Amino acid sequence: MRTCLITGAGTGIGQATAVEVSKRADVKNIVLISMGIDDLVKTKELMDQSKNIDLYDQDITDYDSIQKIIQETSERYGSIDILLNIAGYAKAVPFGEIPLENWEKTFNVNVTALFMLSQISFQYMKKTGGIILNVASTSGSTPRPGWLAYAASKSAILGISRTLAEELKDYNIRVYNISPGRCATAMRKAIVDNEDLEKIMQPEEVANVISSMLTIKDNCLDGQDIIVRKAIRNNTV
Repeated sequence: MRTCLITGAGTGIGQATAVEVSKRADVKNIVLISMGIDDLVKTKELMDQSKNIDLYDQDITDYDSIQKIIQETSERYGSIDILLNIAGYAKAVPFGEIPLENWEKTFNVNVTALFMLSQISFQYMKKTGGIILNVASTSGSTPRPGWLAYAASKSAILGISRTLAEELKDYNIRVYNISPGRCATAMRKAIVDNEDLEKIMQPEEVANVISSMLTIKDNCLDGQDIIVRKAIRNNTV
């Protein structure tokens, strides 16, 4: 039975993915990492209670703490088989007004933490193989005026995913990248508060795609930018 780590598991796509992954017969141990214990507890309540579910109210930019969590998980369950890098941060600010603090926080959460989690997990995965799945965004490959820091960080994730897919394949580690379009998450609502979230893609729809990627072997999709979006009339994403 496989062990899966999920970041950003307290809300949105991360929460929906945790619920979906808990339905899988081939995953027994699930580690949820996010900021906010109340959200994590809610996620756990929605999951299959027959699974081993560990909760960590943790800032993923704390390298030492993340290293300890992954080490403890490997010792407890014997392996790290799946890493789902879903956690993200965004704050829309016009280019001329972006403070350095905003730029640094965006990259620390979206890029540096993803790098750290992947590198630490690799130390365990390289023994048995596994899957690393990174959640980028369509903003990483299309213009996003007012969202420069976020768009740039998601472009970086695309580069990381493509390179790791090639570099880690000899270790039997598959690296996937999915790029959701507009999705009804709390983070999006905080930025675009006049949008009807019921009319755009729901977190559960993205979670279904993520879960499917854990099933298919040798599907030739590793390293590619897999776009996940719902068709809408004005062709925006």
